Amino acid sequence: MNEIKVLGLMSGTSFDGLDLALCGFRQEKGKWKYRIIKAETQKYSEELKDKIRQAPFLSPLEFLMLHNDYGRFLGSCCNKFTDKISKPVIISSHGHTVFHRPDYGITFQLGNGAEIAAVTGITTVCDFRTQDVALKGQGAPLVPIGDELLFGDYSHCLNIGGIANISVNEKGVRRAWDICPANMALNYIANTEGKEYDENGEMARSGKVIPALLEKLNGLEYYSFRPPKSLGREWFETEFLPLINQTKETASDKLHTISKHIALQTAKSVKQKKNARILCTGGGAHNSFLISCIEDHVKDSLILPEKKVIDYKEALIFAFLGLLRIKGQVNCLKSVTGAKSDSSTGVVYESSGTL
Repeated sequence: MNEIKVLGLMSGTSFDGLDLALCGFRQEKGKWKYRIIKAETQKYSEELKDKIRQAPFLSPLEFLMLHNDYGRFLGSCCNKFTDKISKPVIISSHGHTVFHRPDYGITFQLGNGAEIAAVTGITTVCDFRTQDVALKGQGAPLVPIGDELLFGDYSHCLNIGGIANISVNEKGVRRAWDICPANMALNYIANTEGKEYDENGEMARSGKVIPALLEKLNGLEYYSFRPPKSLGREWFETEFLPLINQTKETASDKLHTISKHIALQTAKSVKQKKNARILCTGGGAHNSFLISCIEDHVKDSLILPEKKVIDYKEALIFAFLGLLRIKGQVNCLKSVTGAKSDSSTGVVYESSGTL
């Protein structure tokens, strides 16, 4: 079947941990097929979470040392994950986004791919965003090429992670953009109550809307921009978070209000189509209250796939991006990012042996 095995690594803005997905890809009658062979999330220690959170404030030397240390950590996670299964021929790593300011021509994903390749002895592809930003694109979202080639049967692909994003094929052209903060905001509030996250949205369900906060959140300037557009930690901390922190109501009421905000912004992003099929993935898909809020405002029901796809779709698609890069095929779409051209992006570190 000429299946190619690739290990995809994804670390998102919600700090859940490192997602690893060993995936098999093959072409059948000109179409790409995939299977997720094995997938798991390796949780971050509190110490590592703190180091990553402090990364933007380190000295240049300390930052580069962390970049290498985290790369070696990723490599060791790969070795542990693949210890008793067949080895992939490629590792494809998203890294952890520390800086994302395409308006300044800057994006940086922590986790040196050279270290991953050295530790594992496996060719590694990383740093997928930089080339697109250099081509005057947003460097994000990157997943839509996978939506187009692997999940093209759906009218919309909605991912609810740290940041919610959506992609859609409009008249033969793939479009995508970041909608709004999602788990990044919900987890922040849950953390203030000593919880890692609000399981099933139960705290949010018990709260009520804070009208003034909902109005302020919906009034943020970002929502008036047309795609292509993307969000990062910086925008969340300077624009979104102050509105939450200025509000004195209970955590449950804040969670309820943010959930309603996510639902309203998602509904604005979904252009209703006849017989729309909206694939919903990401950690937020497990939040039953949030899903019910979205379904209150979106005419068509969301389609929740099997759990492996919900949890590991982004790691799966980053594995796919790495494969396309090795093949020299387009893996980043100008129609999505606003770049001058499509590109086959990603830095490749070839390796023939481990340290």
